[in-house]
Amino acid sequence: MNISRRGCLQSMGRGLAAGLVTGSNAGLAFSAGAQSKTAASKLAMPGLYPGRVCAIQNPGAIVGGQYQGEAVRRMMQRGMMELTGADGWVDAWRHFFEPGDVVGIKLNPVGQPLVKSDATVVREIIAGLEAAGVRRRDIVAYDRYRKQFYQAGYDKWLPEGVRISCAVEDVDDIQQKIEGYDPDHYMEMALTLPGYGLDNLTARRSYAAHFITREVHKLINVPVLKDHQSAGVTLALKNLSHGLTNNVNRSHSSPSLNACNAFIPAAVAIPVIRNKAVLHILDGVKGLYHGGPSARPEFVWEHSTLYFSTDPVALDHIGWEVIDAQRVSVGMKRIVEATPDQFSTFVHRQPEHVEIAGALGLGVWDRGKIDLRQVKL
Repeated sequence: MNISRRGCLQSMGRGLAAGLVTGSNAGLAFSAGAQSKTAASKLAMPGLYPGRVCAIQNPGAIVGGQYQGEAVRRMMQRGMMELTGADGWVDAWRHFFEPGDVVGIKLNPVGQPLVKSDATVVREIIAGLEAAGVRRRDIVAYDRYRKQFYQAGYDKWLPEGVRISCAVEDVDDIQQKIEGYDPDHYMEMALTLPGYGLDNLTARRSYAAHFITREVHKLINVPVLKDHQSAGVTLALKNLSHGLTNNVNRSHSSPSLNACNAFIPAAVAIPVIRNKAVLHILDGVKGLYHGGPSARPEFVWEHSTLYFSTDPVALDHIGWEVIDAQRVSVGMKRIVEATPDQFSTFVHRQPEHVEIAGALGLGVWDRGKIDLRQVKL
């Protein structure tokens, strides 16, 4: 019997869901405080607007390599209203946030200095939260690695009063230390770094950071538009999976030992992550179409677009299309057809993690069911 690629991926997603272990030995335990708000709600992935992706383009968003504040402000306002159907900026933010919420903002500094979550975009997100009644001291900017956060200069431009959180000091090759992570919230799968047995709990589990389990009620995910040599693309899903859990090196420990296709959806499916990541705003003003996750100037292009969604699968499907289109426009092969070169060394990139995440119910994969709303300002 012949099995289609889609059927194979859907079966893989169902199998992954059946074999995935999350939470604690008691199922999923929540303690007091911010963690008590992690129960599934209408805001949990794929959120209020499954399949909806709003792309707001403004050619004036970047001039001379610099983001333009007023242009970005107009894009943010139109994007939030287009996503929610609200008549105004404040009402749009109130679809997700209310006074008393503690809201995290997951940044992405990995492609610094060329392609990273930009200050201009994040300032407008903070303004929107404040307009919805969220106190500034209840806004927490986060990245997993403190060193990368500060190297990116995020601390220098965050408005006074916004708090900062990180899971650990810096990247390491093993990434199995539990400090900064929550033993009650984890994803377990039969995948370890070479030399570690499956009898080693810390080797086969990825624990969620205290930041997402204990410090915030809701999360705004701010990925960037980037190619990735092992995952294929690093957009909304990967910004969560590899930014909010430990022990991620096992997902791509060598160019031929690559399991991002299964690891990324499994990590995002940890209930505390799935339930709290309620809004995704992808910074596509600049993009990277090859050689990621680090950004080389020859592969950076100005796309001048911000993307808004509550559905990370639909958002990543569109972002994948955009990166492929840019690659083709410069004479390169699409991601799934690309072979290794000096800038991208992995034997097989795995953007299919997006489709597998759809099979796990994290969002809408079917392109025919994705409602892409494109606006040019």
